[in-house]
Amino acid sequence: MNTEELSGMGPLVARLGRAGQRLRHADRARPWVLDSAVVVLVLVVFCLPDLLYALGLIGGDGDGDGPRRFRVVFTRLPVAGMLALQAGLVLPLLWRRRAPAVAFGTVTAVFALQWAIGAALRADVALFVALYSLTLHGRLRQLPWACAATAGALGLVAARLSAAVSVWDALFFLLSTATAALALGLMIRIRRAQLAGLRDRAARLEIERDQRDRLAVASERTRVAREMHDIVGHNLSVIITLADAGAYATTASPERGKEALHLIGDTGRQALGELRRVLGLLREPDGPRGEPELSPQPGLADIDALCEAVRAAGLEVVYRTAGDVDALDCGVQLTVYRIAQEALTNTLKHAGAGARAHLAILVEDTRLTITVQDSGPSTPVGRPGPAHAEGHGLVGMRERAALYGGHVSAGPAGGAGWTVRATLDLAPRAGAR
Repeated sequence: MNTEELSGMGPLVARLGRAGQRLRHADRARPWVLDSAVVVLVLVVFCLPDLLYALGLIGGDGDGDGPRRFRVVFTRLPVAGMLALQAGLVLPLLWRRRAPAVAFGTVTAVFALQWAIGAALRADVALFVALYSLTLHGRLRQLPWACAATAGALGLVAARLSAAVSVWDALFFLLSTATAALALGLMIRIRRAQLAGLRDRAARLEIERDQRDRLAVASERTRVAREMHDIVGHNLSVIITLADAGAYATTASPERGKEALHLIGDTGRQALGELRRVLGLLREPDGPRGEPELSPQPGLADIDALCEAVRAAGLEVVYRTAGDVDALDCGVQLTVYRIAQEALTNTLKHAGAGARAHLAILVEDTRLTITVQDSGPSTPVGRPGPAHAEGHGLVGMRERAALYGGHVSAGPAGGAGWTVRATLDLAPRAGAR
């Protein structure tokens, strides 16, 4: 077969595949239609010729030695008996898929009875159809006894045909036919099991893909929420403190009030720029002008500016570092910056202006420690809520530290003060490049 012939078979194969798919859908919707069609087909092709011959409407096989030898083997049945045997062989095929063992047992019993009385019918093909159906739809543990019953019934046929055909020749032909029916049923059953396994695997892979997508979305939402909390929480705390200080200084020192307003504007613009940068990454750009304004993530070099902004809000900050902090990668520096920002924001929120805070960053081999210790509020009267109640800020710090195998602890430092200490593990993890 040449290439042109193979290419010409493509549409035919596609049409056959679509037809088979439509047939499977129709069979799932109305399974009784296919079962009835099989019974009607067997009746028309195999039962009707025997019935017409018994009624004398068609002639026999003609004269000759061969046909005459076969006629002396079989018993001629009356029409009623033939109809009864044909019904016993064919009608059980109606439930060959719903109850394949029952259908096979009934057909085998009628088949054995028929050959026990020496009759031969074309409807005997129902035995092979029932064996095929049992192999395809029945339980596999039922196959051994079904094969034994089939072999016994076919042995009875071979014995009846021994006057005309060798027993071994008859058994070879009959058992080969039964083996073909059995093999066809097993092949289709295995193919269906493989397809079901592939469909199940595809469904599980699709579920896993959706779960991975949902986890990625949840992780991204958590990251963005953490960034938003750090940006908004810190800058709003600074703005509120500056606004309170500016309102107080307006009457006593207008210049100090004006300076506070300028600082509020600078802090607000800084917060707005960071918010635009974070939110700009969440939407798709719609052209050259729609691209977000990007800037590097804050690092240790920006902690000085952070401390200056906090000092402008009235909190005295002492900042020091020890160790090789310049060798830290960008991810670690961002984590350190956010933890320090959140800790100073909490100090400003709970201790208020006039307090004193010590920020220390220490790098020792593969260990990094961030310590923020404050002196507590200068005037504890009128503080809202419990001091340093655990909220989203502390949870966010712990999540950031956990990314580097670290932990965060927070608690009283003696007296009215409060200490936040975070530890990060800088050792490369297994499998990291």
